[in-house]
Amino acid sequence: MEDLMRIFLNIRIRDILDIAIVAFVFYKLYMLIRETRAEQLIKGIIVLLLATQISEWLQLYVINWILRNTMTVGLIALLIVFQPELRRALEYIGRTKFLTKSIIDIEHEEMNMVVEEIVEAVASLSRQKIGALIVLEKQTGLNEVVETGTVISGRVSRGLLINIFMPNTPLHDGALVIRKTTILAAGCFLPLTENPNLSKELGTRHRAGLGITERSDSIVVIVSEETGAISVAENGKLTRFLDIITLRVRLINSFKKVESKQWQFLKFKRGNKRE
Repeated sequence: MEDLMRIFLNIRIRDILDIAIVAFVFYKLYMLIRETRAEQLIKGIIVLLLATQISEWLQLYVINWILRNTMTVGLIALLIVFQPELRRALEYIGRTKFLTKSIIDIEHEEMNMVVEEIVEAVASLSRQKIGALIVLEKQTGLNEVVETGTVISGRVSRGLLINIFMPNTPLHDGALVIRKTTILAAGCFLPLTENPNLSKELGTRHRAGLGITERSDSIVVIVSEETGAISVAENGKLTRFLDIITLRVRLINSFKKVESKQWQFLKFKRGNKRE
């Protein structure tokens, strides 16, 4: 007790400020990575560190040597694998959002931005009666589709979307694939639907949009070249003659469902660990 009292008596205001700043920074770091892959990654690293220390205490030399070498090589591998997440986190820290927002909040903002750019581009294409086929990737990867087209790897913007689908341009005839905030490729070929009950009025563009949703969880926005009508294909079903407001709500709700499923899966895993 005397030693404890001596420590408390020697604590200065500067020490309290130092501890408070460190605690605040760690709290903001946690808020930044919560509910992301980085959170699970950090938990895994902590488990490995504890296992390394325990193996050293128990003098399990072979296990300790393996764990230490795994940590050394693993840290380099993690920097490579999570390079996009690290870069994005540093960018947002630099933009002063570090103090107010987490990565989840930032991802919501990005998703809303992408939806708005797509909706504005589709509205313009619809008014001009320019055909368009836009595939938005969700959890199922579409690399096989991307390989059939021309790689773009550009950030989603209404100007770029409109220019790609302009008539008589090299990439206007085919599908455009979007992953998160990036246009992966344009001029891609999609599998046609096998639904025999589809209306004869629908052409190849609508059949291709339906076809990819029968093979993946993607959502597809289609603009008719003949009428300018806007349609959405999802889960093998086609919804036609949408207005801009309905399209915006449909896209936002569709991606919110994906995020909800990911969060439920994360809670399920945590529940199993507790059991």
